Amino acid sequence: MSLPGPHSDLARKRLTDLRHGLLKLHKALLDSERLSYERTYGRIATRGEFFQLVIGNEWFGWLHQVSELVVQIDEMLDAEEPVTPVEATKVIDRTRLMLKPAEEGEGFAKRYFDAMQRDPDVVLAHAAVKKLLRRSAFHLN
Repeated sequence: MSLPGPHSDLARKRLTDLRHGLLKLHKALLDSERLSYERTYGRIATRGEFFQLVIGNEWFGWLHQVSELVVQIDEMLDAEEPVTPVEATKVIDRTRLMLKPAEEGEGFAKRYFDAMQRDPDVVLAHAAVKKLLRRSAFHLN
């Protein structure tokens, strides 16, 4: 077992901040997708119905990537071993790659682009996460 040090403390802080930003982004995306879904299929009556749609309906399936990333960060933060800068950098890089909207893309990138085009709250949450990602570079020299 390695002892925590300044680099692992910094890695932990960066991941904690990123986790909070991703949760806000995920909430904005869920709200946006809910409105879009309701325009197409009608009102979602209850929170329970919405929850079932989020976990089981392909309309919301693309958002699972964000959820899975948050879970990965949670597991890293809850682990007995301190988070290393290398481990944190891998997650930060994965987040950077994932959060690239693409008008001509497909899958997550296209759906993310569409959400950003229709919802300013998604754009603001995206900008906040991108700012965190810019601050998350590790300089270990």
